[in-house]
Amino acid sequence: MSGGGPHHGTIVDIRPSGGGPRGAFSSYVVRDDEDERYYGFDYQQIVTEGFRTIRIGDRVRFHISSESPDRAEFVIRLNQPDPAEYYR
Repeated sequence: MSGGGPHHGTIVDIRPSGGGPRGAFSSYVVRDDEDERYYGFDYQQIVTEGFRTIRIGDRVRFHISSESPDRAEFVIRLNQPDPAEYYR
């Protein structure tokens, strides 16, 4: 499973990877609030209902992968946006 329990951080970068059927998959970078280390993850690690998407500046809770200590997993967005912001 994952090591160290939950961490909190902020999404600081999104890097298009060009994968997937339309070349639209991305990888993400989160900075841990406590130790200020950076951890990467892909959209498959985003835990949500509906579309798995995160934006730069979003606050998240995550675990550090026990298999790869530089990777985040089980990423949950904490500051859920108002749906009206997406439909302007």
